[in-house]
Amino acid sequence: MPAKINRNTSTSRSTSSKKGQSRTYPERWDLTHVAEDPIQRFEILAGEIETKVAQFESARTRLSPTMEASHFHSLLKLSEDIAAASSRLSAYAYLWFSENTKDLAARSFKTKVEERLTALQNRLVFFDLWWQSVDANNSRRLMTGVGTLQYHLETIRRFQPHTLSEPEEKIVNIKNITGRTAVHSLYDVVTNAFTFTLTVKGKRKTMSREELTPYLRHAEGRLREAAYRELYRVYADQHDLLGEIYKALVNDWKAENLQLRRFSSPIATRNLGNDIPDKAVTSLLRVCQKNAGIFQQYFRIKARLCKIKPMSRYHIYAPHRTEQKSYRYQDAVRMVLDAYRGFSPQLAEMAEQVVREGHIDARTRPGKIGGAYCYSIVPGMTPYVLLNFTGEARDIATMAHELGHAVHGMQAARHSIFTFHSTLPLAETASVFGERILSDALMTQERDTKVKQGLLLNQLDDIYATVLRQAYFVQFENQAHEMIAQGATVKDLAQTYLAEVRQQFGKGMKVPEEFQWEWLTIPHIFASPFYCYAYSFGNLLVLALYRMYQKEGATFVPKYLDLLSTGGSEAPQTILAKVGVDMTSEDFWQSGFDTIREMVDQLEQTL
Repeated sequence: MPAKINRNTSTSRSTSSKKGQSRTYPERWDLTHVAEDPIQRFEILAGEIETKVAQFESARTRLSPTMEASHFHSLLKLSEDIAAASSRLSAYAYLWFSENTKDLAARSFKTKVEERLTALQNRLVFFDLWWQSVDANNSRRLMTGVGTLQYHLETIRRFQPHTLSEPEEKIVNIKNITGRTAVHSLYDVVTNAFTFTLTVKGKRKTMSREELTPYLRHAEGRLREAAYRELYRVYADQHDLLGEIYKALVNDWKAENLQLRRFSSPIATRNLGNDIPDKAVTSLLRVCQKNAGIFQQYFRIKARLCKIKPMSRYHIYAPHRTEQKSYRYQDAVRMVLDAYRGFSPQLAEMAEQVVREGHIDARTRPGKIGGAYCYSIVPGMTPYVLLNFTGEARDIATMAHELGHAVHGMQAARHSIFTFHSTLPLAETASVFGERILSDALMTQERDTKVKQGLLLNQLDDIYATVLRQAYFVQFENQAHEMIAQGATVKDLAQTYLAEVRQQFGKGMKVPEEFQWEWLTIPHIFASPFYCYAYSFGNLLVLALYRMYQKEGATFVPKYLDLLSTGGSEAPQTILAKVGVDMTSEDFWQSGFDTIREMVDQLEQTL
């Protein structure tokens, strides 16, 4: 995922290194490692890429199915060099923009980079089109000896039925800069400028969404309810604008992927990109819907434990009475690194490298992009991580999650820039596993039953948010894309969303009307249609993998590290088959929910 920018380091006290020594880690990132003065040297850096592109173009007349394999391999190496240089420049632009989306210079630079790189990328379109036309025998011959680049080349050929002519592909690329990308940037700019007001301890406060979010999980029910109402009031006030942005993005998706590229359905586009069979995604979503009752049971138990009556959607993230503690950033880093170290010193060292080298931007600030992400730029470069750390226990889990993404990319650094990133569903494996490592470490250390109860609540809250909630987002998207094609209004979409949420929680929990606007607050629905099932996929997969670890102990660790080191160099089905997973099987996905049910039953026994 994309990343961010910073040049300062701030001080905060004490966290321990692997040798037990006290040290302080930077809390803002240093972007000088990405590219050398890219703002001032933009024309030089872009010119260097352009020179390589021209060199690549000069080989066009020599492309032939019968060409020498050595010449073909040289072209692949040149394409890797172009991709790596482009990735560095693009990453810097996005990281800087992420630091402060209101910074006009950063926004201008990001646009300039996107436009220049798109123009250069257009000059390379011919290669993919030619490669898709090569006959099967010669394609196998040319792929001999390319190593893990073979999967990258196979992926290009996989898109052949949906590829347009060269002029059409160039038009689509250009259109996306002033079309889809620009419209999505507008969503970011508008929503990141939102401010919210909340009365706390008798004082009216104005805050950003990141500052408002902790109140959605506040210990005081009145504040939780007020925070949700304020969140959706602000988004609802702009529902016309945000809704039209969404409809424009959906119509663009339809026009390109269904009408031009002839995909069978809107979600099929994402599935092919992920190299996940449609059957596997259908099985996953069906099993998620079948198991909504597990979480309905969980929230009834939570209501009793947290003394919430009546239970409503306002209160599903209510904290346990043992967890109203605020954590210092440096202590949070220590907790995450210690948890990783207990599983694998190798992964812990990689995670510490990210924080030690100043590749994390930790604190929330006005204008800073919301949420969290990890940006693995090129193989061999330490990834960058953006957080919005406010001191909540949940922020520590987020850190463990994003550092999981980072160590995944670092573990796969031996691969090409084209194959070290996993496809989306497997890209969540290491991140979610990192959260499980942290949770398990904290559960093991605790002796107090009430504290363990709180940790179980935290885990189940997170599993709900990253499994069932994400699956229902995708179910809504499936309906929304069809409805918009038939002329639905924004209010039609809102009512459909509300009906989905109410079905998800069942008759035992009230879902107030304002939750009809929740979908407007979910960036992935705007930026990456159908992205969210990757979270459901990754989390249920990790529940199965973590159960293997609990059974096998230390002998599981090398197998897990090997899985991570594969990166995106093989098909997801192939990678998972090595650990005995059939992703098309409903029984496999159900096994994940069986684990969740065991956790819910364990919690119920503490009543």
